[in-house]
Amino acid sequence: MTSESVIPPDAVFTGVMDSRDAVTVAGLPIAAAFFRALDPQVEIEIVVEEGAQVQPGTVLMRLRGKARAMLTAERSALNTAQHLTGIATMTRSYVDKIAGTGATLLDTRKTIPGLRLLEKYATRMGGAQNHRMGLWDAAMIKDNHIAVAGSVDQAVGAAKAAGIERIIVEVDRIDQIEPAIAAGATHLLLDNMPPEILRGAVTLVGKRVPTEASGGVTLQTIRQIAETGVDYISVGRLTQSAPAADIGLDFARE
Repeated sequence: MTSESVIPPDAVFTGVMDSRDAVTVAGLPIAAAFFRALDPQVEIEIVVEEGAQVQPGTVLMRLRGKARAMLTAERSALNTAQHLTGIATMTRSYVDKIAGTGATLLDTRKTIPGLRLLEKYATRMGGAQNHRMGLWDAAMIKDNHIAVAGSVDQAVGAAKAAGIERIIVEVDRIDQIEPAIAAGATHLLLDNMPPEILRGAVTLVGKRVPTEASGGVTLQTIRQIAETGVDYISVGRLTQSAPAADIGLDFARE
């Protein structure tokens, strides 16, 4: 309504999208798609690569197109770039914290409905690996499954009997480890264990299956967790709590 009433139909908008923060970039091609959807002839130059770490004031994109279309698409394009760049930036801070430990950062399914593929894409741009994409690509046996099934080995045995190849088992006690592995678990999620307990659990597992630390991981604790020898660390806040990056789009006079 605003653009159609205020902007002449033949007006041209030339703009620059830039970052006001130090960020890890993600989502620029998706932001560009919003502009192209409303003006297929728009001229767009994406200046930095996805996953690039940039300083405040860095130009991310230049565009020139129909002003009405550009200003109509502006907010959707910025919202997407800000959200995904925020995720990538937080992810990169966690990845940097565990550099050299051998541990790999994973995301989770704690994503906004409808945006999982984009948000998990953003964590990859930040240097993490994707965990499960959904409920269909692996069994993850958690405490409620175990409670209903009766025991760890009964739950794992049932999943194995169903022909499931990837069986992730969440354990929160040391005494659950051996029954889970013996029954056929292919991956252990060590839930909310303090570092000293984690270290003992990793030793007990002895590389028979991959180990993953999860639960309450913060930027302040992740290095100590990684140094216990776990293979993976999953962090839900990467997609659940990442703040939006400060990215703007300003009119540039020709």
